[in-house]
Amino acid sequence: MPVVDVHPDELRELTGHDEKGDEELKSDLFALGLEFEGETEDGAFELEFAPDRLDRLSVEGVARSLRYQYGDDRGVYVPKTNDADWTIEVDESVPDERPYVTGAVIRDVNLDDDALDSLIQLQEKLHATMGRKRAKGAIGIHDLTMLKGSAVERDDDAADAGETAADVGDDVRVSETNKSISYVGVEPDEDEFVPLDSDREMTPAEVLTDHQTGREYADLVSGYERYPAIYDDLGLFSFPPVINGRRTEVSTDSRNLFVEMTGTDQWTIDKMLNVVCYALEARGATVEEVQVEYPDSGVYADDDLVDPGATLVRPNLDVDEKRVSHERIERVLGVTLDASDVVDLAERAGLDAAPIDTATGEHPEASERAGSDLPDDPRGSIEGNQPTTASADQDDVDAGPTVAGDLVYDVAIPPYRVDVLHALDVVDDLGRAYGFNELEPKSPDVSTTGGRHERSRLERAVRGQLVGLGFQDLLNFHMVAREDNYDRMHLAPADSATDASALGAEPPVTITEPYSEDYEMLRSWALPSLAMVLENNTHRAYPQDLAEIGLVAHVDPDEPTGVREERHVAAVLARADASYEDAKSRLQALARNFDVDLATPPTEHPSFIDGRTATVVIDGEPAGVVGELHPSVLVEHDLEVPAVGFEFDLAALE
Repeated sequence: MPVVDVHPDELRELTGHDEKGDEELKSDLFALGLEFEGETEDGAFELEFAPDRLDRLSVEGVARSLRYQYGDDRGVYVPKTNDADWTIEVDESVPDERPYVTGAVIRDVNLDDDALDSLIQLQEKLHATMGRKRAKGAIGIHDLTMLKGSAVERDDDAADAGETAADVGDDVRVSETNKSISYVGVEPDEDEFVPLDSDREMTPAEVLTDHQTGREYADLVSGYERYPAIYDDLGLFSFPPVINGRRTEVSTDSRNLFVEMTGTDQWTIDKMLNVVCYALEARGATVEEVQVEYPDSGVYADDDLVDPGATLVRPNLDVDEKRVSHERIERVLGVTLDASDVVDLAERAGLDAAPIDTATGEHPEASERAGSDLPDDPRGSIEGNQPTTASADQDDVDAGPTVAGDLVYDVAIPPYRVDVLHALDVVDDLGRAYGFNELEPKSPDVSTTGGRHERSRLERAVRGQLVGLGFQDLLNFHMVAREDNYDRMHLAPADSATDASALGAEPPVTITEPYSEDYEMLRSWALPSLAMVLENNTHRAYPQDLAEIGLVAHVDPDEPTGVREERHVAAVLARADASYEDAKSRLQALARNFDVDLATPPTEHPSFIDGRTATVVIDGEPAGVVGELHPSVLVEHDLEVPAVGFEFDLAALE
């Protein structure tokens, strides 16, 4: 989870609530789902964030959420933008691997030390999360006064946000002459510039070898034939996604900024840009559009957002919309609400909700019940933050607006939200606005008594035995990085489950468009998770005996879902004298306690030492592996002591 430093004094200033003490702020932040992790030396809160709310990666975004929570702001807010005065011209020489760019101009921003630190932190956190360590999207922020744009003639039919010029007709959005910069591809040694944190000119190739930041991100572009570069009339000033030029470095004296972002898809960098623009606008800045002109290239032929030769105007502050039914809101939250209540909750969550009768497709008529304020005033409030319920003698009166069909809501989503992908996300926002602590627990209306599942009882029994054998019980994330699951364990994924020659080598269940490359697949085995725990605890005393019973999964076309899920038992022992016999003896104790036959015929596994590895065979069926971890695996995890371990399918003990 990302951790962001937010100073309480800045929160009080940006929210306008100077009366809030630190403890009260912590409570309010916890209600937003932001967990307090500690304080920095200068008193800033260290807050842990859910990775989906990227708009809260800055103090400005957190303050915005608090203002909605306090009721100071309501509904969707879209900042006004000035017409475009700058153009980014994309050249056909841009690398096919990184063909997309977006941008905005920020005017009259007041960048004191706190605001600049917040902007830098937001840039870094967006890089680490949505930008996938700059691989998917990278941000460059420049002092606009240090740029000299080329004059470019414009047609009268300028692009509307998110559309090509041909789509807009006579809607004039920019002047006939703009200043332009160019996004191009260059040879590695074609040109020179002075990068940040340097005092000498370097070629892009030299940056990747001689500059600390260049070496850190060299792998992002090292395979390109031509490197991405951004030019103005004075020359090269940005080498995305690696580093900016020193000439356009931003300082507290900067008042006008040029924000550019490059990436592998338009949607990602557009959303990242919106988050940055909203944060700077909260500091009193004015957002100015930038026109992006794409070449007529086949690279964009299959793109949903960018057509070959398209002209876009950015930032794209279009409001998205989701539809959710009234019945689903009440069913998920477990409360009874009027339509006016739902509208109020939506506005307090920073959304806008319009009630719709599905039979007519129009706004429903208000109920005649006292207190209903639809449709005349759909912005009704919830008195006392309590659900509205009809009394027994009001059964013949509607509990909301009269509808011929189903009552649904078209909910407007602000441009900075990247996490609202489904109607259930809207319900979650409504629940947070209502207050999850205000929900009353209810016993399920069933006639049966709950109890532990047989698998759960087995798992609990095995866990107790492992603790009795001296292991520390762990619970790790089921999602991991592909590199951690395979590469660092010296294991290669097979094309199919039947082709897998070793435990863990089954084909992975991958996540489409993951927020972070640290969580891009479901782990295919559990030992890599334990190895990473050992890696993170090399400063602790040994021995370290760790165990986990958890979910693993791999692709299996024979399963109805296409995915086979299993519960695995995994354990490691790390100590100076750890040997194969240590792991096997504990495995034998487990087998004896569960009255199963155990055999350990020799085998080979890339993660273990040859000759010190065996297959775990339980009741005649192969179930796992046991052995001494290979020295190369130990080196990958910075372990300086031997480690042994085993892993097998929990179902083998049934």
